[in-house]
Amino acid sequence: MAQLNVQHVDKIYDNNVQAVFDFNLDVKDGELIVLVGPSGCGKSTTLRMIAGLEDISAGHLLLDGKDITQTPAKDRDMAMVFQSYALYGHMTIYENMAFSLTLRKENPNVIHKKVLAAAEILGLTSQLNKKPSQLSGGQRQRVAMGRSIVRNPKVFLFDEPLSNLDAKLRGATRREILLLHKRLQATMLYVTHDQTEALTLADRIVCMSMGHVQQVGTPLELYDAPANRFVASFIGLPPMNFFEATVRDGYLEGKGFRAALNEEEKGILLPYAGKEIELGVRPEDVIQGDDVAMNVFSNENLGMNTLVHGHLGGGEKVSAKLRGWYDFKNGDNVNIAFARKHFFDKENGVAIRKGESA
Repeated sequence: MAQLNVQHVDKIYDNNVQAVFDFNLDVKDGELIVLVGPSGCGKSTTLRMIAGLEDISAGHLLLDGKDITQTPAKDRDMAMVFQSYALYGHMTIYENMAFSLTLRKENPNVIHKKVLAAAEILGLTSQLNKKPSQLSGGQRQRVAMGRSIVRNPKVFLFDEPLSNLDAKLRGATRREILLLHKRLQATMLYVTHDQTEALTLADRIVCMSMGHVQQVGTPLELYDAPANRFVASFIGLPPMNFFEATVRDGYLEGKGFRAALNEEEKGILLPYAGKEIELGVRPEDVIQGDDVAMNVFSNENLGMNTLVHGHLGGGEKVSAKLRGWYDFKNGDNVNIAFARKHFFDKENGVAIRKGESA
C-alpha cells in the first residue's frame, strides 16, 4: 500500500499539443481513485505518466514521499492492467501469472505460493493449466489482474480494463475488482469513460475534460453537488436536463414554463435577480406536479420506473424518470414539477452556490 502525490503535472507533446494541464491529486493509502471523462480528455495519458510509460513535461510525482518523476517504469513498484489482456497465448495461465516473477528469478517455491494465492483470490485455481484461448473474456481479464497481484506492487493501475467485455461480464468483473480492492486494501487508480464504473467503484472520482480536472470528490458529491455544467451533464444516467431561465421574484421563467422557487432557492439566486441562468434538473428529480406542462413524445418502461421524454411549452426537451409503470402515448400532456434544482452561471457554467455573488 502507498500514498501517491501528483503535483502540477503537465503533458505537452513534441508538436506543442498539450494533453494534460496542471493535474494535482493526493491519493491516500489504500484509496481507490477513478479518473473519468470522455475520450481524449487526458485521463489515460495521466495514468501512463504515473506508470512511467509517458514522460512528465512538468510537475512532480511522489510515491510515499519519494520523488519518482524520473524513475523508470520498471522501478516504480506499480502494476498496470490494460484494456487488452496482453496475455501470452503459448503459455498456460499459471505461466502467464508467474511470468514477471520468473523474469526476476525469484525462488520457484515463492512464485508457486504467490500464483496459487492470487488464483484463489480470483477464482482461477481450476484454470491454471489452460491456455488463454480456452478462457472467456472475463476470465482472461482476471488473469491479467492476477499477474499484477503476484507482484504485490505499491500501486495498481487500471486502464479501461472492462471496455472489451459485454455488459453482463462488465458488471460481474466490476464487482470482482471492488471485492479485490477491499480484500487487498491496495492503492488503486482506475481509468474509465463509463460513469457507472466510476460511481460504483470509486472512493473518490476525478472528472476530467479537455486535459483539465473539473472536479474531485466522492461519487455522491459529484452526483449531488456538481461543480459545473460539464460535471452535471457527464455524471448521471439519464443525463441532466438543462433549461435557460430568468430569475424572477419567487420563480424561474423559461421558454414555455414557470418553476416556483422555495425559500432556500430564492436565497441562492438572490444575486441573480433579473438575470439569465441555466437550470439543471435530473430526470429522477422530475415528478408529477402542477408547475410545468410536458407534451410526451416517447415512453420507456424500465420495470419499477418509466422514462418519459417530452417537450415543454417552448419546445425544449425534457426527460423524466418516474417511479412506477406508466403507458403515456405520443401527444399526451403530463403536468410535472422539479423536485430538486441545480443552478449554473450562464457565462462560465460554474455551479451557483449559496452565498456566492453573480
